[in-house]
Amino acid sequence: MALTALDIYKKLPQTNCGKCGFPTCLAFAMQLANKKASIDACPDVSDEAKELLESSAAPPIKLVKVGSGDREIEMGDEVVMHRHEKTFYHPVAYALMVDDDSPDIESKVQATEEMKFERVGEEMQLDMIAIRSKSDDPAKFSSAVSAVKGKTSVPLVLVSQNPAVMEEGLKVCGSDRPLIHAATKDNYEKMAELAKANNCPLAVLEDSGLEELAELSKKVKEAGVEDIVLDLGKKPLGRLFQELTLVRRLAIKKLFRPLGYPVIMFAGGEGASEGLEAAIGTVKYASIVVMKEADRAIMYPLLTLRQNIYTDPQKPIQVKPGIYELNGPAEDSPVLITTNFSLTYFTVAGDIETSKVPSYLLVADSEGLSVMTAFAADKFTADTATELIESCGIADKVNHKKIIIPGQVARMSGKLNENSGWEVVVGPRDSSGLPKYLREYAGA
Repeated sequence: MALTALDIYKKLPQTNCGKCGFPTCLAFAMQLANKKASIDACPDVSDEAKELLESSAAPPIKLVKVGSGDREIEMGDEVVMHRHEKTFYHPVAYALMVDDDSPDIESKVQATEEMKFERVGEEMQLDMIAIRSKSDDPAKFSSAVSAVKGKTSVPLVLVSQNPAVMEEGLKVCGSDRPLIHAATKDNYEKMAELAKANNCPLAVLEDSGLEELAELSKKVKEAGVEDIVLDLGKKPLGRLFQELTLVRRLAIKKLFRPLGYPVIMFAGGEGASEGLEAAIGTVKYASIVVMKEADRAIMYPLLTLRQNIYTDPQKPIQVKPGIYELNGPAEDSPVLITTNFSLTYFTVAGDIETSKVPSYLLVADSEGLSVMTAFAADKFTADTATELIESCGIADKVNHKKIIIPGQVARMSGKLNENSGWEVVVGPRDSSGLPKYLREYAGA
């Protein structure tokens, strides 16, 4: 259970000395309870109380890292149930599962490496490979792990409940820190030893219920493993939905430490059914979703869903302000202007490219706001547009002084003309009208 401000206050010196920066110990306790202050700010708190309060102040879901180097995956460390409360920090990682007895392991991994998508300026692809020991043969598993490592540097999930098989796979991984999957009530002591010896995170698997899962995670922690990942096991979709939510709620709202770890799930079914389970895991707090197939028609919607959920609502995605050249413009090409909200930019740029008309697109710094929002907030005005025209160097690239503004901000055309000296042409209100508009404009 989370400590209340009164619980914390009872552990403080209660001298109201103000050394912490707050006028009273109770005020300091209230800030600690709201996770807006650190216990380190109090120089007089006892070691015993400090240990207790630091434990209470730890993130409700532990940060766990899998892999190493540039493609290391971070999971957990989340503090809210809903994105609008603050933000989600670590996006769900998608993993493709391959079996160690499959004859086409290398080609599947290679295809996964080459499957990439770009949306609103972000490149997206699968994040991990899970290698399952279907053969239960240590030598075959070791060979499969070696084959995968030869094709990719993404973090790995090693899937076997046989400690002897897992030990051979770990020998190939060296210091790569794969996720070991999985410790069960029958093998957790040996799996915990492997996790500690190889400095790897360990998944605990228990599908009979959350109480049993919590009991197993406590045993694994008592065995000395700190980086734990939970696997709720195979469940009907409705129950899986409920339990994923309940695990998150218990961790966030009740600070129930045995379930305060990231969650891994294995999507079942075939084709769209597997995609549906993966989508449920994405929206209901799974940190890793393992899939048997990586079909482009399934992965693109999933990656788009993830991108939407894990975009910080307080920080709009932005593109760099400046001049963008589209369709190979020349000195007589039209000049357009828009704002630097990424969705706005990519929509407008896409419509200009569709028109096939060589054009310059000026992108104004609106702090990531769309055209109308920026105009209403005085972030995209005649003054800011004039400043951009004068500073970006567009006058050196074209032999005219005409600029096309979005139809939604037609009201600033007069002042922009007066400030900049450029002839202002009002374009269509909606970006979708640009292809036809530009073709007619260029042909005029």
